[in-house]
Amino acid sequence: MKPSRLLLAALALAAPACESSKPSSKPAPETSAASPKEAPAADGAKPAAGAKPAAGAAPAAVQVDASFAGMWDLPIKTLDGKPTTLGAFKGKAVLVVNVASQCGLTPQYTQLEALQKQYADKGFTVVGFPCNQFGGQEPGSAEEIAEFCSTQYGVTFPMMEKIEVNGAGRHPVYQALTPIADASGHTGDIRWNFEKFLISADGTKVTRFSPKTKPDDPTVIAALEAALPK
Repeated sequence: MKPSRLLLAALALAAPACESSKPSSKPAPETSAASPKEAPAADGAKPAAGAKPAAGAAPAAVQVDASFAGMWDLPIKTLDGKPTTLGAFKGKAVLVVNVASQCGLTPQYTQLEALQKQYADKGFTVVGFPCNQFGGQEPGSAEEIAEFCSTQYGVTFPMMEKIEVNGAGRHPVYQALTPIADASGHTGDIRWNFEKFLISADGTKVTRFSPKTKPDDPTVIAALEAALPK
């Protein structure tokens, strides 16, 4: 028996719907599980995967040997030209920072000053070392730097004279500090403005932080509190 015209018409209408329900023979576009590559840090430092401690956990401090003790007596000058040494702060936890007035990281002054106010009475101080080696971002005179820090950020922590932290003219204080590794294993040259070295109050341990690690980062706070006088 030949199929009726109505039946043939119904089959013709159903055919496209059946075809569309078949699985496609074309493979689905691949979706990469990998995250986009991280852009290089402005300071040239390579981020180390998994190197950053959990929030609120201090990175391991580096135990320094007896030769490091000589750093406290190295001659330096304050920003207004008076001779001194880091020994003036011995017995405190000291955060040594190379600073600049025209850097994208300059707003870290706000957080550094906040640390100074919060922890100074507990035996802590920031010590700033202006440096013009990174993009020429600290070109001013001592007077100009002092005025900028005071008027723009209300800085009260000690500021030293402008120095070099890398190269043949590296200041002896930084000759003592730069061999110390940070949590990613970086040693040697300072990478950019606002690299940080936290020296424990007993002078036996140093914790290094990259320029982009903000002073109020939980890892810095944890290390600071561990470094205070006992």
